[in-house]
Amino acid sequence: MRVLVVGGAGYIGSHCVLESLRAGHEVVVLDDLSEGHREAISDVELIEGSTHDRKTLRAVFETNQFDAVFNLAASCSVPESVQIPAAYYHNNLAGTLNLVDAMLLAEVPILIHSSTAAVYGDPEETPIPETHLLRPVNPYGDSKRLVEETLTAISQRHPLKHVCLRYFNAAGADPSGLVGEDHAEEGHLIPLLLQCALGSRERFIIFGTDWDTPDGSCVRDFVHVTDIARAHLRALERIDTVAGESINLGSSAGASVREVVEAAKQITGVDFDVVEEGRRDGDPATLLASNEKAKQLLGWSPEHSEMSMIMETAWRWHRTHPTGYSSERTPLGEGGTRFGDLAVQLGFVTRDDVDRVLIEQERLEKVGRGRKMMGLCMVEMGMLSTTQLVEVLRHYEGMGS
Repeated sequence: MRVLVVGGAGYIGSHCVLESLRAGHEVVVLDDLSEGHREAISDVELIEGSTHDRKTLRAVFETNQFDAVFNLAASCSVPESVQIPAAYYHNNLAGTLNLVDAMLLAEVPILIHSSTAAVYGDPEETPIPETHLLRPVNPYGDSKRLVEETLTAISQRHPLKHVCLRYFNAAGADPSGLVGEDHAEEGHLIPLLLQCALGSRERFIIFGTDWDTPDGSCVRDFVHVTDIARAHLRALERIDTVAGESINLGSSAGASVREVVEAAKQITGVDFDVVEEGRRDGDPATLLASNEKAKQLLGWSPEHSEMSMIMETAWRWHRTHPTGYSSERTPLGEGGTRFGDLAVQLGFVTRDDVDRVLIEQERLEKVGRGRKMMGLCMVEMGMLSTTQLVEVLRHYEGMGS
């Protein structure tokens, strides 16, 4: 299929682009780059523009024949939505309406729309089912609620098949280490912890240690961003049977803030400072998704959402991109070291590992066994898994080497 990913240069959007390409779809991205990064989708056609620009939207659909649209363009900061609510209703509701108008004119029938657990507000039952009352407590959640209701009303009168995917806490990064989370003003738990491990943030603050939870800190439902991206593809595949549905995307497991802090320290090997302060207004003690509907309707279960996997992939991204996509990359070498340099940049091995392989290659040559490929040596020496080898080779060959 040919898919337009709106907001495709952002965190979740770029992972949707990557998984769509891996699934064999043709992808075009529309993004105004106010939050996204061109570097996140370097191999994909980018149309720079906003859903508020009707002329751009019309031109996008007139010059392309799309089968479906993934809409991830939204403002999504809860604190900011409280400060400037009008901007959130404008960006999230009005922007989506403009997009849908353009889709209907171009007769593009399928919309996979990003929604949020914030539509529920304070949970009255846990895990939260999709039948839970929608009582958002901030303009961000309320704007997303209005979008869902508006899409339902539109689809009753127009040929629009839509699904709303309600994300819980998206986290982690693509295992390749090339795509990850980069926000100008970071407010998400795991990136904040990893910034502490990198030394770019002095300390991490736990807000509230007297909640009614096993260890006194808040419990949240973390779902790997790759699992979220793959759910979009499942929804696309099954659109005829799931059209009109709103579906939770969460692990249904949950981890406390203290548990996430310990996971960060264990994965990074850094014992950074953690301080405790009082509760913040509006923080519920526990937020957990029921993902039974996703299992039943999409055949989807999170496969990468164990906290160790989330933290490991996030750390691989952050340690190789300490200042995000603007991080300078060491130029790749030539010949036999180029594969090793790329494996280092992807975060799979260290420079010391490459040096050890070079010594092993030399030894093998001296005993008459020829010069074995660096990648195979790394696998045999336990430095790379076969999956990681394939990932390095994919990028290596894509560079024309």
